[in-house]
Amino acid sequence: MNNPSQQVRTRFAPSPTGEVHIGSIRTALFSYLFAKHNGGVSVLRVEDTDQSRKVEGAIENMISVMSKVGIEFDEGVVLKDGEVAQAGEFGPYIQSQRLNLYHTQVKELIAQKKAYYCFCSAERLAELRTEQTALKKPPMYDKLCRKLSDEDIEAKLNEFESVGKQPVVRQVIPEEGKTVVKDLVYGEISYDHELLDDQVLLKSDGFPTYHLAVVVDDHFMEISHVIRGEEWIPSTPKHILLFQAFGWEAPNFAHLPLILNPDKTKLSKRQGDVTVEDFLAKGYLPEALLNFVALLGWNPKTEQEIFTKEELIQQFDLEKVNKSGAVFDIEKLNWMNGMYLRELDNENLLNLVSPFLEQGGVKIADYPNEFLLAVIEIEKERLKVLSQIVEHASFYFSQPEYDASILVWKKADSADAKQKLSAVIEFLNTLSETDFQTTIVEEKLKAWIAENQYDTGSVLWPLRVSLSGLERSPSPFELISALYKNGGLSNVISRIQTAIDKLS
Repeated sequence: MNNPSQQVRTRFAPSPTGEVHIGSIRTALFSYLFAKHNGGVSVLRVEDTDQSRKVEGAIENMISVMSKVGIEFDEGVVLKDGEVAQAGEFGPYIQSQRLNLYHTQVKELIAQKKAYYCFCSAERLAELRTEQTALKKPPMYDKLCRKLSDEDIEAKLNEFESVGKQPVVRQVIPEEGKTVVKDLVYGEISYDHELLDDQVLLKSDGFPTYHLAVVVDDHFMEISHVIRGEEWIPSTPKHILLFQAFGWEAPNFAHLPLILNPDKTKLSKRQGDVTVEDFLAKGYLPEALLNFVALLGWNPKTEQEIFTKEELIQQFDLEKVNKSGAVFDIEKLNWMNGMYLRELDNENLLNLVSPFLEQGGVKIADYPNEFLLAVIEIEKERLKVLSQIVEHASFYFSQPEYDASILVWKKADSADAKQKLSAVIEFLNTLSETDFQTTIVEEKLKAWIAENQYDTGSVLWPLRVSLSGLERSPSPFELISALYKNGGLSNVISRIQTAIDKLS
């Protein structure tokens, strides 16, 4: 830390432009974990200076999503009774409510010749970029207005004011020397000043750019550590120079690696789901998603992969954040989510899958709870996401459709399958009510198969398919026990009889 005695204060500062991207949740999580690990404070600040991109309801949605996955900020923008509110000593925490502060700070820079008015038109700037591109030069402002005399500036300000316009304000970047960024993840990165642009600080609409607002806010909110995506690395030397121009100490910077698709392209909506809302809607558990996102760029240097939030707080360290891009492996997320699902008790899991079953046309209230819990017990081992329950379990709730050919075991024919199923019906009719538990029915059915010297596969294959309509499904013993809990033996036998009819 620049000041070891300073309390750790981190901030997550999103723009209210829509849904919450996985990259945003990763930045928020790392900022939160670092603050908590160091006994510090995590701040939620809203950066809404680009009013054209602001989406109604985005702030409320963002706070709600963060809360769902377990990220609760200590200070800043909050929801109170469903309404956006603010809590803390350093507010306002919404940038559009801090415009007077930005204007005051910019005036100080202008007075000290550390910033200047720029009167160039959009057309001139576009022509300049075109010329520079043609000459294979990096597009940069040519500092024309930086050379204006005080008299020229005064005249142009009056001219702009007479037509109701405002000039932009640009930062004075030193023409010589270099700035070294000491990044907590990427190490030291040096930037020559001659390659840095005189960036705009205040736009013609009176709103600050990101660069001005973020520096002013980080100073006045006493932020000690700025944790953000690596796309902001090139802007960091300008931010450091701006801190210096104000006479302020810059915070520590830590930039996080990109999140990549398996093909190493940048994770984006074009490749599929990338928002937290997408994943939660599909039935990924918030705890699993948080665990998975924590490992996108952070390596605990151990074999452990499943972490509680408390364990993440205890172990998180910026020194263990990788420089290379973090691959978003959906199979890893599916595996991890499955691990979390299997840790749930059946009642809890039933409550979580019920909305998905209802959406799939299953009226939960129509079925005995004992039956529903039996289905959960069987299927939880196969579930990776909650929404898969519809695909995996629909056959329990209605007679499945299937082709008769899959009833026939590979070493038998349709006549044999029909005969074995008919025999199974006779056998099941001999059992008592207490026999229809999975272990008991398995023991008795296997004994009956051995007693009649049947090939096990010639009985169990067509029996299992007749009950599930699937070539791959849980065992017939589990299926008999579960189906018996919804309508008794008649439910089991009617399915077997349907299979016999298909074979006729």
